[in-house]
Amino acid sequence: MEVVPAAGAEQYPALDFANSALALPGGQYLDLLGEPGSASRWLAAHDLAPEDAGLREMCAAQLRALREQIRALLAARVDGMPAPAGALVAVNDALTRTPTAALLRWDPVRGLHREATHPVTRIVDHALAVLAANAADLLTGEDAERLAACGSPPCNRYLLRTHARRHWCSTRCGDRARAARAYARRKGE
Repeated sequence: MEVVPAAGAEQYPALDFANSALALPGGQYLDLLGEPGSASRWLAAHDLAPEDAGLREMCAAQLRALREQIRALLAARVDGMPAPAGALVAVNDALTRTPTAALLRWDPVRGLHREATHPVTRIVDHALAVLAANAADLLTGEDAERLAACGSPPCNRYLLRTHARRHWCSTRCGDRARAARAYARRKGE
């Protein structure tokens, strides 16, 4: 199944990250971070990890956990509610978890070089920090006012409204909502 990114996802990878768990019609559910291989593909597609990152379940679980905290912050923003304290802690932890540079090392064969001590963990920590920073930019920037939840049940995705009337994350959701309204009108007549 091809997943069309919601409006704003190209500008805010954190929005696409939050939308990586999809509720589909018929009670179906698609989690693009559901297992290490799919999480690796998602990170690689967003230039946050190499194709051969070799993520483990622990890494995918960290990504899913941050995604849920970012979703909680997006939901609070859309609903005009206070930010959940746990979500703030999780995003701030991700923002500060990774140093900005690899450490300087020496060995007789390679000489001076820069290196992360745990490459896979470092990749995930870096991805978490980038996504957390992007989410913080979205939630505190000018575009925060355009943030909306998709108005087509059962969809659970978020989008940036491109104009005041747009309430759907994709053409598919818009068509589904319009069809449901037309059906309700016919049924009511």
